[in-house]
Amino acid sequence: METAMEHWLTKRAALIPEALAIEIANGESWTFAQLYNESILLAEKLANHIKKGQHVGLLSNNSLDMIAAFFACTYLEAPVVFLNTRLTKEEIQTQCQTADVNLILTTKNLKEKAAFDSVTAYTFSEIHQLDPIAVPIAHTITMHQLCTMMFTSGTTGKAKAVMHSFNNHWSSAIASALNLGLLPSDKWLACLPLFHIGGLSIILKSVIYGMPVYLLEKFDEQTVHQAIMKHHVSIISVVAVTCSRLINALGEGNYPESFRCMLLGGGPAPLSLLKKAQKKGIPIVQTYGMTETSSQIATLNENDAFRKSGSAGQALFSARIEIRKRERQLPPMEIGEIAVSGPMVTTGYYKCEDANSSSFKDGWLLTGDLGYKDMEGFLYVVDRRSDLIISGGENIYPAEIENCLLSMDAIAEAGVVGQTDPTWGQVPVAFVIKNEPELTSDQILAYCKEKLARYKIPKHIKFVQSLPRNATNKLQRHKLLEWL
Repeated sequence: METAMEHWLTKRAALIPEALAIEIANGESWTFAQLYNESILLAEKLANHIKKGQHVGLLSNNSLDMIAAFFACTYLEAPVVFLNTRLTKEEIQTQCQTADVNLILTTKNLKEKAAFDSVTAYTFSEIHQLDPIAVPIAHTITMHQLCTMMFTSGTTGKAKAVMHSFNNHWSSAIASALNLGLLPSDKWLACLPLFHIGGLSIILKSVIYGMPVYLLEKFDEQTVHQAIMKHHVSIISVVAVTCSRLINALGEGNYPESFRCMLLGGGPAPLSLLKKAQKKGIPIVQTYGMTETSSQIATLNENDAFRKSGSAGQALFSARIEIRKRERQLPPMEIGEIAVSGPMVTTGYYKCEDANSSSFKDGWLLTGDLGYKDMEGFLYVVDRRSDLIISGGENIYPAEIENCLLSMDAIAEAGVVGQTDPTWGQVPVAFVIKNEPELTSDQILAYCKEKLARYKIPKHIKFVQSLPRNATNKLQRHKLLEWL
């Protein structure tokens, strides 16, 4: 028998209708009752265009309209396929074909990207002009029903449609609260794109917890800084590069007592960044997760944040994590592939049987990420397996070299990949953004020689103005390989 639950937004709006749900930087805000009413109204306006079970594309940057459109689709029992606004028109078309999308809800400025023969696109302004009709609204959620699909970030170059059930999202939100705790004063700042799991998960937590969200269209360090300082934000989700920018924006100041943590994910964090934050007393809580795990699946408890600096913590409640090699679980301190299991883990990729058969084994997801557990069971993420550099038979982890480079004050950002070499098979090459214009390659190499084994020292330093990053500011090493 399928587990059912009253729709989360219906329930939340009934419990605390006048409580703040979403606040945006221009001062506009919605209560949970307003969010519910707007979502129902949109559902009634879309009812003639969306059928139960239809896959609906959502192409939008962060906005109140985007959130209402998402919940409207859930009320019509139409799974939402989130589309990345930074993709090209051709890439979006490919994803729509992959996910069987023939209807897209979008904004006026993005409609051109959704204009192709196989898809009908409506802008939010066009939807608002439609007349509502009386239609059955699904006020009950079937927990194992498909809720959303999101494409993997494509840091390896190949994106797949990850299926999320309502139960996946629910389990992720509950496990997160059991780890981080939930205070009556909490307000989560959402500047990650809502079309990525890190952003959407905040909106779902808001409705499930009854917690307000401060929503920004995109990350801007000064806007985020002001939100933390003046708008009682208590939690923010960041990646290493955005965290670094916020620390620089803080300068010699201090965050207010209401601010309790930065949830840092998106890959291994440079130790130099963690030490810098520690000196300033900035509470960074590292986490590990992916689209396939409906957001975080391991998180470092605040009490261990400084004692276990560099660790992504332990598996969340209801989740399990193992380190494996050749289907064998490894002992502590040995590096292997991270395998995860739990109710927040996707059941698979949509219509991608090859990937499903290779990635899912006996209820476990093989993540493709490399890491190890220490003697106390704390997870340390080393790198993506696909990013591993093998030089003369030695394993080189790009993140280790990047950490070294970023510990130089003269370097703002760094990315490392392996270049084919006739003698060694591969050698590391570093792409660097300078903080100081006079910095030279020789100075960088001399610094690396003091910190790294000889085979880990980059063979080439390439100075660039920017690094390729996805919408969540995660470094895309496969694009650096294209640059080579």
